[in-house]
Amino acid sequence: MIRLAPSILSADFARLGEQVKTIEQAGADRVHIDVMDGHFVPNISMGPVVVQSLRPVTLLPLEVHLMIDAPERYIDAFVKAGADTVIVHQENVPHLHRIVQQIKGLGTRAGVALNPATPVSTLDVILDDLDLVLVMTVNPGFSGQAFIPATLSKMRQVRALLNERGLRCDVEVDGGITTETAPQAVEAGADVLVAASAIFGHPEGIAAAMRQLRECVAPLPG
Repeated sequence: MIRLAPSILSADFARLGEQVKTIEQAGADRVHIDVMDGHFVPNISMGPVVVQSLRPVTLLPLEVHLMIDAPERYIDAFVKAGADTVIVHQENVPHLHRIVQQIKGLGTRAGVALNPATPVSTLDVILDDLDLVLVMTVNPGFSGQAFIPATLSKMRQVRALLNERGLRCDVEVDGGITTETAPQAVEAGADVLVAASAIFGHPEGIAAAMRQLRECVAPLPG
């Protein structure tokens, strides 16, 4: 089963709690929370207070994607606020093994994200310790960007490595996921789809957007 992780980056923040309830009712599997600091990426988004405010609103797992400098300083705060998964970027963590152990030591799922130009080989030593690998299919920082087709080969590499080692680890993709690109990502090995504008900006509404995403990656009968 392919899982959907709507990213609230494109939600209406004046109605954030209401919209998170809507994605839960529409069958979301988790909530993806993009945290940006204006340094590692050019945009600024949200902090632990948003996670804390959403925790009582939904039973869905809250997945925090830290696109920030020195993420190790803030992991405890996000976990205390209610994060179930914490994702850090390989590119700005000099001691990746240490920070993954920090996350897991708090009883939280640990994920590592790779930017489009970052090779999969950088995860070779740490892969056995991960619950999730996030393949960025756009350069991080903004919602609504176009999917980068070259990232499909990275998904295949990650999936092949996991299969080779017999590891149970999510392969998640984030960026430019639509009804056109989602089937390509799934065919390449992704099993969790993050979508922001394609869900919260859909002209027919959130429920219709999620239904169409699920239908486009559903296995054919027989």
